[in-house]
Amino acid sequence: MTRAADVYYRTRRSSELSKHPAEVFAEAEEHPVTVTRRDGESLVLISQREADRRAKLLEFATQLITVATDEHGTLAERMSKVFPWMLALSVTDRSTCAREILDAARASFATEQPHLAIAELTAWKETATAIAAGLHSADLEWIDDEQLVERP
Repeated sequence: MTRAADVYYRTRRSSELSKHPAEVFAEAEEHPVTVTRRDGESLVLISQREADRRAKLLEFATQLITVATDEHGTLAERMSKVFPWMLALSVTDRSTCAREILDAARASFATEQPHLAIAELTAWKETATAIAAGLHSADLEWIDDEQLVERP
């Protein structure tokens, strides 16, 4: 069975990397590139950005395992222990946050797309940070969709 992410991997021979490094490197900035070798195991070339995303996803998975193995409290309470910034949210929002983060994590793990979980986690954390800073009580003035704003 092939993994969902296999379609995003491109395969290049090591000789192609030797002859056309700029082309292969540019490709690796967009998606992982498997470099096959006759004399050894294939290697995967990825960008630092992609490696960092994968490391963040593994760290996040560790945190979720900690939440899953805790037997005390609701999901939102257990997640608030691991992610204390959630305490800035209302009880209702904590529950919503916990469910949405878990759903995004499941989607990330199933599709091998780290950005889904990381973006959801970041969005909720930024929301909690804004609430903690008092920005939730600010009066907002929304610009009407039909009102054109002059370009600078």
